[in-house]
Amino acid sequence: MRQEEKAIAMPLVEAMLRYKSEDVYPLHTPGHKGGRGMQRLLRNELGASVQLDVSLMSELDDIHEPTSYIKEAQELAAQTYGSDACFMAVNGTSQAIHAMLLTALNPSEKLLLPRNAHRSVAGGLVLGGIEVTYMQPEFNADFGLMTQVTPQAVEQALLADSSIKAVLLTSPNYYGIAADVQAIAAICHAQGAVLLVDEAHGPHLGFSELLPPSALQCGADACAQSTHKILGAMTQCSLLHVQGKHLDLQRAADVMSILTTTSPNYLLMGSLDAARAQVQAYGREMAETAVIAAQKLRKLCRAHAGLRVLEEDDCGGLRLDTTKVIVSFAVWGYTGVEVGDALRKARIAVELVDAYNVLFLVTYADNTTDYTEMLARVEQVLCELEAHKRAPQQLLAAAHVPQTQAVLSLREVFYRKKQAVPLAQAVGKICGEQVSFYPPGIPVLLPGELVTEEIIAYCAAQKALGLPVSGPADSSLQTLRIIEN
Repeated sequence: MRQEEKAIAMPLVEAMLRYKSEDVYPLHTPGHKGGRGMQRLLRNELGASVQLDVSLMSELDDIHEPTSYIKEAQELAAQTYGSDACFMAVNGTSQAIHAMLLTALNPSEKLLLPRNAHRSVAGGLVLGGIEVTYMQPEFNADFGLMTQVTPQAVEQALLADSSIKAVLLTSPNYYGIAADVQAIAAICHAQGAVLLVDEAHGPHLGFSELLPPSALQCGADACAQSTHKILGAMTQCSLLHVQGKHLDLQRAADVMSILTTTSPNYLLMGSLDAARAQVQAYGREMAETAVIAAQKLRKLCRAHAGLRVLEEDDCGGLRLDTTKVIVSFAVWGYTGVEVGDALRKARIAVELVDAYNVLFLVTYADNTTDYTEMLARVEQVLCELEAHKRAPQQLLAAAHVPQTQAVLSLREVFYRKKQAVPLAQAVGKICGEQVSFYPPGIPVLLPGELVTEEIIAYCAAQKALGLPVSGPADSSLQTLRIIEN
């Protein structure tokens, strides 16, 4: 069945189209007045969509106090995913993550957090004045990447510190590996803690048994989803889902209102409404299409001797979102960075590269002749790389991230004066910014932690591999910001 044949309500989109059809002259914002005053080149590229770039008005509802179309759209999203309340996050999943934290925790309360959490979590800790206890995820030595924290690690941490009020997981992680959310949810609730899930890479989960179950299906109290990453919403569009058994739904609404712009983009909100309608009607078919498309790429890569493709059997009993295709080139002697560059020259842009791996992100949209032609170009690149392969790389046996100690809280560091110093001169100082490399994706340094000689040596070794660094103001990491005095 074609998607346009199944009628699914899109209350906000329908209201926007109705407003457009009435041909009202806009004596209101935005200033380009339906595209009339927009720069010509951009207007021509955007086409009729600029007429849907409308302003906040009673006819189209108010995201801060929704009573009609936005309210209906959010309620339909909650019904689709099985939450008690859903909120549109037009500032991205970072906003939704901040809102989860501020809903679940009061200032000075404690969060249990995997060390490789997304950098947006640190922003939420600063905003909320939240304390944090870290735990280390497991490490997959065959691919040189982090997997997930175990239920045992979560339980041990909660039993050791009864002051922990919430646990935050990233599931699935960037590589598509899902945590045992069901077991961890049960442990959290038995210990009086709530479970929050950064499900940025999982808005398509829960609609097909071919993929891992969703966080909500597994008992999470709240989850943040990047609807734009995997589904059909526009970039920057996300959803926050909240369950009311252990969290206050009104507080979640209040927090979202604080964090949301008073001038939300209706094109973004409309695309969220449309993406929800699409997955509500065709979620199973969309998941199956993506899995089949990914399987074609997996088969192509597996046909080349030496290449390893991450499969569910490699995940230590955890579920894998197989639409994320992770391929290790270590046996051929290439870094993921080098392979990513070779693919880009063939007009193929990948989602992520690290020291050993390339991550191809496949979705339901990859079912066209363009995708088939792209597979042929991938094959050409692989044949060329295989013809000139080198001595195999030696993979790390474990995640050798140096350990350090926190001297100041994230919030304290945020308000302290900082200065940039040459990296080697930062030894013995308090770090003023976050430093991460991929892999393994675990922050080497977080704001407030002590810089050691071992950490400086580790950073130098990672830079020599050509790995991208995330977090510091100086992306070359020649300098590091430290706390003054």
